[in-house]
Amino acid sequence: MTFKASVLTLYPEMFPGALGLSLAGRALEAGTWSLEAIQIRDFATDKHRTVDDTPAGGGAGMVMRADVLAKAIDHASPPGDARPRLLMSPRGKPLTQARARELAAGPGAVILCGRFEGVDQRLIDARGLEEVSIGDFILSGGEPAALVLLDAVVRLLPGVMGNAVSGEEESFENGLLEHPHYTRPQEFEGRAIPEVLISGNHKKIAAWRRAESERLTSERRPDLLGAHPLVK
Repeated sequence: MTFKASVLTLYPEMFPGALGLSLAGRALEAGTWSLEAIQIRDFATDKHRTVDDTPAGGGAGMVMRADVLAKAIDHASPPGDARPRLLMSPRGKPLTQARARELAAGPGAVILCGRFEGVDQRLIDARGLEEVSIGDFILSGGEPAALVLLDAVVRLLPGVMGNAVSGEEESFENGLLEHPHYTRPQEFEGRAIPEVLISGNHKKIAAWRRAESERLTSERRPDLLGAHPLVK
């Protein structure tokens, strides 16, 4: 089954962008996943191809219109389409590794990239959009966030990563940040690789890595401790 991504955007030229390179790009070329970037303005009805209007109640900026977006979504996701409908939004639920894995296990996603002040709430409610955030900051639009989400998902598709185990030992996979990594040369500017990592004792190496993961998580992301069933 090919993972199919449909991105609704005012800037389709931003896709595939970085997704056309490296692992995601090779997988795209191989047909492991597909990507269509749909121009929202194609569904406007006036000669100016208007997609936004002033906010009800007043205020700065413009709001994306529900009627135009509904036509775009209905085109990309007709009845029977099982793919989730996502809206990249700073007020959405934070994207997690667990959610990325859920999406990777499904048929794909329809992703709406917001612009201006946001999207008419009636469209979000009427089309059952799941709002997703990639962090507590504001972007110029949803396109960079959509690229991030798709990169996180596509690398998890079967066969995309050369070594599937690599994806199982990364940050957030077990509720902890990943342990430090080292490689040749054995000494760099007076700093040596920790002795345990060149000891050949795999049990001690595993214990060291776990301890380092817990230390880093405690220092940098204490909110993760206790929030995952594997973290004790």
